[in-house]
Amino acid sequence: MTRIALDPFVTDLDAESAALRAAGPLAEVELPGGVHVYAVTRHAEARALLTDSRVVKDINVWGAWQRGEIPMDWPLIGLANPGRSMLTVDGADHRRLRTLVAQALTVRRVERLRAGIEALTDASLEKLAALPAGEPVDLKAEFAYPLPMNVISELMGVDAADHPRLKELFEKFFSTQTPPEEVPQMMADLGALFTKIVGDKRTNPGDDLTSALIAASENGDHLTDEEIVNTLQLIIAAGHETTISLIVNVVEALQTHPEQRKKVLNGEIAWDGVIEETLRWNTPTSHVLIRFATEDIEVGDKILPKGEGLIISFGALGRDEEQYGPTAGEFDATRTPNRHIAFGHGPHVCPGAALSRLEAGIALPALYEKFPELELAVPASELRNKPIVTQNDLYELPVKLGCPFGHDA
Repeated sequence: MTRIALDPFVTDLDAESAALRAAGPLAEVELPGGVHVYAVTRHAEARALLTDSRVVKDINVWGAWQRGEIPMDWPLIGLANPGRSMLTVDGADHRRLRTLVAQALTVRRVERLRAGIEALTDASLEKLAALPAGEPVDLKAEFAYPLPMNVISELMGVDAADHPRLKELFEKFFSTQTPPEEVPQMMADLGALFTKIVGDKRTNPGDDLTSALIAASENGDHLTDEEIVNTLQLIIAAGHETTISLIVNVVEALQTHPEQRKKVLNGEIAWDGVIEETLRWNTPTSHVLIRFATEDIEVGDKILPKGEGLIISFGALGRDEEQYGPTAGEFDATRTPNRHIAFGHGPHVCPGAALSRLEAGIALPALYEKFPELELAVPASELRNKPIVTQNDLYELPVKLGCPFGHDA
């Protein structure tokens, strides 16, 4: 089996995903930093492995970890070994931690956030409308980033004053280009910041999920301080990064498919269809690190060996022709059925999926209603991904907004 080295600069994610699919349902890959793991690249096999009890999240099962081959200054160490949370445990411990988070992120509770998300969206659009007409705007920085960060911070009770530091640390956390000598300090700084946030909530609890986790730990649910801190970090990281990329990727998809964009704006295609197709076709999460095999597992005609690491390559399996047919590589907002697993599958499906869909479902129609003449300020071929192997994340999305609807030209 030929080993595929994942590009640390993510210069051509589509080509890389195609190469992974061509390698079969299970591919040997090399992560940045020379770490060898396997990747599942097909939809059906991914669904099976995500519900297979022989695939666990305990890093101590990993042979390379046991042998001391994974250095603590590996740029992706924070994703492979992020500390104890629902991301790194299985079975009863996973159910215990996940239940507390899921109770705060039910569809009904998420729906209660609608008015606040609408208000934040309107405020962001008014700021955009006040910018000098005709000049390019980075839609990611000015619109796609602030909304999810503000929403998830309000949900978790994080002060807006911490946003700049969080942005700085998370960029280092996800990047494959963070110098190894800076990794331990970055991890320590993230831990210290979230420890401070939890400490503040112990002193001044509020109507937020962090306070609820603290209260649960004091009422007999046995959450340790480490579990609370790591759960907070996990939700903040995943809760804003995925939605940022989703909003950006939808805009890119519509601007590069003008016939479908026209039908969306005319009401012929539903926004839900656009969002779901983007999640499949240009998924926000390219690879999820990392799970480990407790025994040899058959994957198609190959074997995932005991003690090896496994990543879920969502960028590859989202365009699997065996699942989506010969048009899997095409963007089609009318695609039905569209049973993608961009938010995961089984017991580990993302608990924030409903929130991400709600934010995108509010922000995107409002954006195009306000700026129906929006267009890319550069050719799509010039858009560049950040060096993040886990996130499908552009550096920026330069656009020209055009005249806001309801304003004189």
